[in-house]
Amino acid sequence: MGIRIHNTLTRRKEDFRPIEPGHVGIYVCGPTVWDYMHIGNARPFVFFDVVRRYLRYRGYIVRYVQNFTDVDDKIINRANQLGLDPMVMAEDYIKAYFEDAGALGVAAADVHPRASLHIEEIIAMVQDLIAKGYAYEIDGDVYFSAAKDPQYGSLSGQSLDDLKAGARVEIDERKRAPEDFALWKKQKPGEPAWPSPWGPGRPGWHIECSAMVREHLGRTADIHGGGSDLIFPHHENEAAQSRAANGAPLANYWVHNAFLNIDGEKMSKSLGNFIVPREIMKRYRPETLRFFLLSAHYRSPLNFTEDQLKAADASLERLHNALAVLEQWQAVTSREVMDDEERKLLGRLTAHRERFIAAMDDDFNTADAISALFELTRDVHATMGPGSSKELVGAVIGLYHELGDILGLLRREAPATLDDEVERLITERQEARRRRDWAESDRIRDELAGRGIILEDTPQGIRWKRK
Repeated sequence: MGIRIHNTLTRRKEDFRPIEPGHVGIYVCGPTVWDYMHIGNARPFVFFDVVRRYLRYRGYIVRYVQNFTDVDDKIINRANQLGLDPMVMAEDYIKAYFEDAGALGVAAADVHPRASLHIEEIIAMVQDLIAKGYAYEIDGDVYFSAAKDPQYGSLSGQSLDDLKAGARVEIDERKRAPEDFALWKKQKPGEPAWPSPWGPGRPGWHIECSAMVREHLGRTADIHGGGSDLIFPHHENEAAQSRAANGAPLANYWVHNAFLNIDGEKMSKSLGNFIVPREIMKRYRPETLRFFLLSAHYRSPLNFTEDQLKAADASLERLHNALAVLEQWQAVTSREVMDDEERKLLGRLTAHRERFIAAMDDDFNTADAISALFELTRDVHATMGPGSSKELVGAVIGLYHELGDILGLLRREAPATLDDEVERLITERQEARRRRDWAESDRIRDELAGRGIILEDTPQGIRWKRK
């Protein structure tokens, strides 16, 4: 059937057909870099990283663009409060973003454009809008006339009258209508500014993304994404600007993830429940947070609690343990090649892969895709053991990594090695257990624990892992 995507614009799932066969252009709204990434930000960054991975897995050549808003009221106000240069502060938070995103397994975009480095393109688009009658200038400020766009409100599903009182509508009595929004802002004292045909100033929030899409993906992106909080006014205004300037839609598929709440409440600094990943990752492995963020369908609200995070960590550990068992079976089995009975199991592996793909094809359903991994795990425990052939065990390990790589989970690391002394101690402990010398067995176990080696006694033998 192929991939189907829920399009915010049409409010239904649609067959995915890119503009250029075999190629996909994705634009995702990145952070406004005035503070550290919070876990609400992390959800779209992780999710769209998976979208990119999956589209590439399905054979598409993907160009992925994620911007940084490094010129904005929040940045300027925060920098002024701290007595910092806004551009220097923004650079520091961009660096912090890459640290946090990298820890979460989010790969860098193909392009990370910044507003401050696209002033020329932004000014050119504003000039296009003025020339076409969609924008007007008042004393160095330039505004977009929302009423001039007959499709304004189509993305958010509201009428122009409904939107007049919408979020972040700027109060300025000089505007011709309250719903009009800034494309270019005249410089105020203490603000960074660039020269323009209307005097020194800086871009409005919305115009930067329209200009960057046009610069890096052409008039229309295949997919434009972000959190659902961006639908209005940000994406609504982006869409209007681009339609007016380019005579074409900004994107063919609009994809938005739902909110992330903290203990059932919307996350906000005023409530004191503002959480950043770098704090969580001091207590949990980063992969646990990624697993948690992917554990629900992206269009479903996700509630963050400590118990939910602990549950995610335990579930992720089950998958890692399954892989560790398989790797030990692979090491101890004496049979190299599958027998006839084992070859029948290959069809079951194909069925697990197909279930995973069906879930991801259905609007990138990561929750059901993760369920497919657990179904694979249950099948492995029911049908395989330490006597399985290296060929079969290798095929199953390969499938775990194949599917795990799509989700950015079960990351492959360099194989852990034990030095000769630790190997000797494990062997001595096994001998002590055979002699039923439990005191010596426990002593060796404690000594290894002190060296950071944790032993686990299982029906399949001793497993070990590093702390």
